[in-house]
Amino acid sequence: MAKIIAPVVTIFNEEEKPDYAGNKKVIDFLIEGGLDGILVLGSAGEFPDLNEQERLDFFRFYAEYVNGRVELLAGTGCIRYADTLALSNAVYELGYTPMVISPYYFEMDQEKLFVYYDRLAKDVKGDLYLYNFPPRTGHSIAPETIRRLIDANSNIIGLKDSVSTPGHTNMVCRAVEGKPFTVYSGFDDQFLSNIANNGGGGCIGALSIIVPEIWSSLVKAANEKDFDRTFALYHLIQK
Repeated sequence: MAKIIAPVVTIFNEEEKPDYAGNKKVIDFLIEGGLDGILVLGSAGEFPDLNEQERLDFFRFYAEYVNGRVELLAGTGCIRYADTLALSNAVYELGYTPMVISPYYFEMDQEKLFVYYDRLAKDVKGDLYLYNFPPRTGHSIAPETIRRLIDANSNIIGLKDSVSTPGHTNMVCRAVEGKPFTVYSGFDDQFLSNIANNGGGGCIGALSIIVPEIWSSLVKAANEKDFDRTFALYHLIQK
């Protein structure tokens, strides 16, 4: 079944700290709009503007306010490996599944990416999503590397693939066929291409923050195989 998950924005106050009242309004708006889940402090959530303690405090607030109403993912990637591991392990207790962007700033080839995620998967206490975003990291995780990682680590359960064209995502879906692994597209306009693949789980797309009701209706129509309505709603997303 396809899903739509919002990579939610973070509302800040004039002191550039999280505005909790403002964020509650966003949470209610998204849940009332029918979304399947929320990715907290991903790229759209401006995670670099908070230190690790501030991020953990924000994750705690978010989980308490959501109170199980939708699925929660947590962006836990940090510059330092130790911080990524500590934050990832901490969010399990709050009900999140961590999603970890590949190391940014550092030059990474495929072997280094494998070593990084393989170590992380073996050190964390639960399941884990990969996050591939080449425009922000300077590298892309190859489909073959992803297959190596999930062959070695059953707790790597999915991927957000924020790539400019769907070809890479399609190749990832081919590479992981037969494995319990969910691939989400990171851009709204790749939804139909995504769900046409075995393993395609839908989208973690930022337009869902603005028009959650269109996105949730689109996913419902696609899951019900109502193709006329699917295409009509997808046309609105494309516009």
